[in-house]
Amino acid sequence: MNSINVVPLFVIIPLFSAFFISIVGKFVKRNAVYALSVIPCILLSFFSFNALRLLQSAPGHMLLYKIGGWAPPFGICMAVDAFGVFMLVVVNLVALFICIYSTGYMEKYTDMPKFFTLFFLMLTGMNGLIVTGDLFNLFVFLEIASVASYALVAFGTEAEELEAAFKYAIMGSVASCFIFLGIAFLYGFTSTLNMADMARVLATSHSVFIIPFVSALFIMGFGLKAALVPFHAWLPDAHPSAPASISAMLSGVLIKTLGVYALARIFFNVLGITATHLAVFRFLGAISLVIGVVLALSQWDLKRLLAYHSISQIGYVVLGIGIGTPLGIFGGLFHLLNHSVFKSLLFLNSGAIDYSVGTRDLKHMSGLKEKMPITAGTNMIASMSIAGIPPFNGFFSKLIIIFACVQAGYFGYCLIAIVGSILTLASFMKVQRYAFLGELRQACQNVKEAPFVMKFSMIALAVICVLGGFLLLPSLRPFINNAVDVLIEGAKYSAIILGETAK
Repeated sequence: MNSINVVPLFVIIPLFSAFFISIVGKFVKRNAVYALSVIPCILLSFFSFNALRLLQSAPGHMLLYKIGGWAPPFGICMAVDAFGVFMLVVVNLVALFICIYSTGYMEKYTDMPKFFTLFFLMLTGMNGLIVTGDLFNLFVFLEIASVASYALVAFGTEAEELEAAFKYAIMGSVASCFIFLGIAFLYGFTSTLNMADMARVLATSHSVFIIPFVSALFIMGFGLKAALVPFHAWLPDAHPSAPASISAMLSGVLIKTLGVYALARIFFNVLGITATHLAVFRFLGAISLVIGVVLALSQWDLKRLLAYHSISQIGYVVLGIGIGTPLGIFGGLFHLLNHSVFKSLLFLNSGAIDYSVGTRDLKHMSGLKEKMPITAGTNMIASMSIAGIPPFNGFFSKLIIIFACVQAGYFGYCLIAIVGSILTLASFMKVQRYAFLGELRQACQNVKEAPFVMKFSMIALAVICVLGGFLLLPSLRPFINNAVDVLIEGAKYSAIILGETAK
């Protein structure tokens, strides 16, 4: 397929699916709604890998789509480079397994068409943010994904869920205000919204105040979206309250796309990364890593415990990127991918437990391994992955981040990363001890394993956790290495887009 047709499909397919399901879903059976939901996710995953293939032969290794034929910076463009296609593969592959899982898990809810409509709107926002080439549309897609996620957190309509969604919406709106102000100031200074053109103007300007001021706004705005400490207050309430499949989407891909990806894209490819920016990233990553895991240790609500670990693991990602070396950024992006897989799996496991047992309280569980062997096995794999135990995928990305800290001379951050991993292991040993090991409680005697579609998604993600380390093989390493190069060679982003436009 011609690359010029691939890029807009990442927005067209989920957006069309959202509206189509909302209209048709009322008049067809549930099984038809499930089929209408899974097919677009399969297509998006296929086109993500197809874009990865097309990128190898594309001019400048960039897939550029000019909307209406108008060349940027005068027209709106969509641009996918190695960093963008890396995120597209992660987001759409994880979304596929979560969508399949949802066809079983969401049986206990009533309005499936509305759920999948919001699910695809959220996916539209994430894909659109990844492929957009201008800051205004980045903000628009960010808001589409955010508003859909607010509604999905409240989908169960219980008091706790509504309260969490309201808090999430307020904090998300504050984040959006910071981001919008940053974009407005940049537009006022550069007179353009195209990111490549804006990068060109900023690189040749000599403003003392605009970049530091806008940088602070973006760190607060996208830091809130990524739930970095001290901007994390909304996440421990929002993630436990949402349905498990949405918790997996929020933690697995949403906070990374709206937070980490946008932060990295803007700072490395638009504003121009500085030593001060990297120092701030390292500091925020380190305190998120420590505070998240310490708060998780005292939790007995399984999903709340996982939510705090989301804060901690995002800390590893931002710490790796903040090191600023090729090895550090490689470790950060590799951990982003790995965390998307094992944290999504952990939330799907928690959903399977809640679905079968009816509680998320670890104190009210015991011996579930006997009744739910698939859930117990996949949860063990995900727990070992997040704790950084070899040979699972989380071990390799954490080890690379630790090596990068040593290589760059950040021995304090190296120690923090090691201690964080040890505390993470302690936290998940508690989960294994109270949920799956020990004597089966009388109240759990009639518990059954989760439905097949839920088990399928959990097994698929567990397999990726086991095989994830193979991405370090020389033949597969370019998938992440090329994304690292996009960030390291930040100025080339602008040169490639504007150079292709001039042809």
